[in-house]
Amino acid sequence: MSRLRGNPWATLVVLSLGYFMTLLDSTMVTIAIPGMMGSLHAALPQVLWALNGYIITVTVLLITAGRLGDRYGPRRMFVVGVLLFTVASLLCGLATVTGVLVGARVLQGVGAALLMPQSLTLIVASFPRERRGTALGVWGAIGGVASVLGPSLGGLLIDAAGWRWIFLINLPIGVLVVVAGLTIIPDLRTGRQHSLDLIGVGLASVALACFAYTVTNGADQHWGPVVWALLLAAALLGVGFAARQRRRQDRDPLVPFALLRIRSYTVMLGIAAAITGATFAITVVAVLYSQSVLGLSPFRAGVILAPASATSMLVAFYAGRLADRIEGRHILLTGMVVQAAGIVWTALLMTGSVHWTAFLAPMAVIGIGNGCSIAPRTTVAMSEVPAELTGAASGILETVRQAGAMVFTAGVVALTQGLHSVVGGTGPALRAAAVLPVAALAVGAAACLALSPGPGEAAQETESAAQSQPVPSD
Repeated sequence: MSRLRGNPWATLVVLSLGYFMTLLDSTMVTIAIPGMMGSLHAALPQVLWALNGYIITVTVLLITAGRLGDRYGPRRMFVVGVLLFTVASLLCGLATVTGVLVGARVLQGVGAALLMPQSLTLIVASFPRERRGTALGVWGAIGGVASVLGPSLGGLLIDAAGWRWIFLINLPIGVLVVVAGLTIIPDLRTGRQHSLDLIGVGLASVALACFAYTVTNGADQHWGPVVWALLLAAALLGVGFAARQRRRQDRDPLVPFALLRIRSYTVMLGIAAAITGATFAITVVAVLYSQSVLGLSPFRAGVILAPASATSMLVAFYAGRLADRIEGRHILLTGMVVQAAGIVWTALLMTGSVHWTAFLAPMAVIGIGNGCSIAPRTTVAMSEVPAELTGAASGILETVRQAGAMVFTAGVVALTQGLHSVVGGTGPALRAAAVLPVAALAVGAAACLALSPGPGEAAQETESAAQSQPVPSD
């Protein structure tokens, strides 16, 4: 494998395998909840912390992990992240009590948070601009494969060998990725020594933890005083974090304000949150409607979602290649319009009288729209980011996407609960709640129109303008 060191496509394969492992595990855990409850003799709220603990940990650590990549090198942090995730997978598979399982899942979250921003940083650094869209399309398509394969592979493993094997299957993949990462991925660094703001890390981590907890568990706790107190604490700590970052702009801040002055990056933060939030929100609506209203089994509910994952996977690759040829913002805008149309189509079918197979076509349309955004949202966001800030930029981007997913998921659940008695049942409430992801995509599409032309398109416009000028006569 040493002959492949520095090869960008070999690097992409290794990075994609690490990403595949984390996503595959995430999609399989939900299916394993009943088996975990029986084996560990635990109640549902206890086992749900195996999900929520992972989500909260990833959200809390992404910004810090991105900055750690800037300081210690993205390859080193990627390998450490994969190693932690692999060791934590072994602990999950061997857990005999709920506390150990939840603790191991938190450790998995640490590993996933470390490797995720490094993947984006290394892809951006390894590929020239004209090949970057294709590379990110492949990376996104790998995520689509994990989304499609996860539920079915998880079901097979649980039926054949038990829920523990959804974690133990990570061991050979993790060992392979660690060895390949040390052998193939180049040690790309800016040459600048970065310091780490430990007080900033603490403020950001506690603020994000309070925020993630309230969004993830607010509905279950009926938005009581404790939830609102934690939300207020998150806001106050966030203000304190912003004030500290302002004072440290000349001393390696966790959030360099120079990033926020890059228009394409700041606009794409909002667009990425809108797209990810809308995707997760409509997934929750579809799952709740198919099981609560149509009375489908979990397997058939998964079948309804399969076209969205499959088409997203296929389109992501081709959209990535297309992003190397035309301006990414145009592909983004098209994807959001198509995804919104699929969501509207899905909502119109929620009448209670249609057969469940009628949802397959609009879910495929949703997947097409989402697939269009996977590569362009990253290429556009990172197009003007300096090399020394790519780790911080990747960490912030992934944090915002994760926050978007949590906020909009909680939003559709709260909206459904609030409208249940008003509109007369779960079905009409879910149909009304589908307005939220459509609204998110509409705002994202409007923001997309505000994006400036990328370097390639700007050059073409300058050249066209020059050609249109009259040539002076002798």
